Amino acid sequence: MRHDFQLSIITLLGACAVFGITPFAVFRFLTGNVMAGVTDLLILASICAAVVYAWLTGDNRRAGFCLAVFACTGGVMVATLLGDEGLFWLFPALVTSFFLASPILAVVVNSLALAALMIDGSAFDSHEQMLSFVTTCIVVSSCAYIFARRNEHQRERLERLATHDPLTGVKNRRAMEEEMQAAVANHIRNDMPYALIIFDLDHFKRINDAYGHARGDEALVECTDLVRRCTRRSDQLFRFGGEEFVLLMPGVQASGIQAVAENLRHKVASELQTPTGPITASFGVSCLQPGDDAESWLARADDALYEAKSRGRNQVVIRLLPAEPTPGSGIAGSPASDQRIPG
Repeated sequence: MRHDFQLSIITLLGACAVFGITPFAVFRFLTGNVMAGVTDLLILASICAAVVYAWLTGDNRRAGFCLAVFACTGGVMVATLLGDEGLFWLFPALVTSFFLASPILAVVVNSLALAALMIDGSAFDSHEQMLSFVTTCIVVSSCAYIFARRNEHQRERLERLATHDPLTGVKNRRAMEEEMQAAVANHIRNDMPYALIIFDLDHFKRINDAYGHARGDEALVECTDLVRRCTRRSDQLFRFGGEEFVLLMPGVQASGIQAVAENLRHKVASELQTPTGPITASFGVSCLQPGDDAESWLARADDALYEAKSRGRNQVVIRLLPAEPTPGSGIAGSPASDQRIPG
């Protein structure tokens, strides 16, 4: 619950509803108001079912929407059965709708609840009372809507700050770890191939020392823009740290990853420039193999990057197996690449 805001809201509001409604349900039965007591029990059962569904499936969006519908429907039913006494139950239902569903859906649910209450009309003693109650509900819903929109905006900003690099705008290491774990799980379920490319700008400290950190930051931004232009929308770019980046590529087989990496190496060397010459990068590549987890997969690509740097930089080294690679033949017109392919 500490890591899932929506699930925590669903659970806490569900618990509040249970502890808040149960005493009244018992009171209805003790006083002989069986219909109201049964209505309270139905509301409780619906709320508990929505909370359990959220925990079992992780589908917080649907569970929250259903919980909002159950709460507002229950409020309308109680108001219809009890009249003035039951009208007050609709206020907490109207407010909690904005915590459980998106602001637009909450407006729709609340509007339908008020419309149903007005069409039936039996809960009100007069038209003046109806207009006063509806006006009050609209004011309450409007305030809750403003708060919900503001809260949604702030949560999105916090999530972006937690998962994106502020300089380049690409995702950060924390997001990379989550996406890699998801890729491993998807590979196990669906046998989806994945490739991982780690690349590091060569001698980047010299750029900072010679031209200043501002020029170094510009080079990092230019590099991310270049990689985005040269890759697919499904590929995900992360800033691993400093001048080091990680590219996660779904659906890429081992047979095609060398051409992809060499193309990126060539693009960086030909398009990233300083006043004294081009900026190059070293590349370590690994494809997800059966039995891999995120750590071993990343470590293999990182080992390949280290070897590319030890060979003189501006290299592509592909490591498909955890064993030490054997020297391979160079590719015409480019630095040598090493590739270990099973068999």
